[in-house]
Amino acid sequence: MNLKTIGFVLGICILAASCNQYRKQVTENGLKYQFHEQNKDARKAKLGDIISFHLVLKNSEDSLLRNTYEENMPVKLVLQQAPFKGSFEEGLAMLAKGDSATFYVNADTLFTKMMQPMPPMVKKGTDLAFTVKVLDIQTSEEFQKKQAEEGTAQKGMDAKVIDKYIADNKLAAKVQKTESGLHYVVLTLGAGANPGQGDVVKVHYTGKLLDGKVFDSSIDNPQTGGKPIDFQVGVGMVIPGWEEGIMMMKKGEKRTLIIPSGLGYGTEGSGPIPANAVLLFDVELVDFSKSSAGTNPAGTPQ
Repeated sequence: MNLKTIGFVLGICILAASCNQYRKQVTENGLKYQFHEQNKDARKAKLGDIISFHLVLKNSEDSLLRNTYEENMPVKLVLQQAPFKGSFEEGLAMLAKGDSATFYVNADTLFTKMMQPMPPMVKKGTDLAFTVKVLDIQTSEEFQKKQAEEGTAQKGMDAKVIDKYIADNKLAAKVQKTESGLHYVVLTLGAGANPGQGDVVKVHYTGKLLDGKVFDSSIDNPQTGGKPIDFQVGVGMVIPGWEEGIMMMKKGEKRTLIIPSGLGYGTEGSGPIPANAVLLFDVELVDFSKSSAGTNPAGTPQ
């Protein structure tokens, strides 16, 4: 056998090994999977680690159920013990940073364990295909440190954005600021005492982005029938900017709250609210009462 022949044979062997690496396989627990990219030398995720990844979820007919690439919001998940054999979590524990794979999870088992009815777009006896691309794997300590660093940097950026908004809208003579970075403009004065921690407040609100786009309002909300929403204040039922702002108000008072992202929806955003967004809320404290119980109706910023 000459050198050329040896090279050809080695090439076939390498190609076969590569193909074998990315073929569909099955774990001892019955999880079907297929790697698309794999770094075997990298550290795999461990229980308690925070995994950041993009996810494309499809049913057995290849219909798209979720795509975090389109949402522009990767999933952040604490890796926990697999809740059942052949679960998605079992697949995540096989991955390292940069890996990409598809895991085929039995739909019947998944929804039974979740104690939820099978949705109409998923057929019994089929698999759901979870295609994952791992962006990062961090320990809890690493994640918290990075969050703190990003939070400090974002706070400075939010402050610049708010200062520009105040200048552009000539609000300097009207706006007030708290130590937390919350800014507000009093539109109508109220009277009496301020609500305290645990009090139930009735509030009308309209939430807007800085460009004026309304993303939510109690006045035009069919879920509330145009009535004020009520909730307990000071107990974590709403975003921190609301907690602080509303507890400074008096009955009948109207304010515009300018809320930095750290006191709003932070790095994740929520629905139509993008990540790291400074928000405007026109808020009216309609009434409040002392109570140890409250509600958290749909639409309440939380």
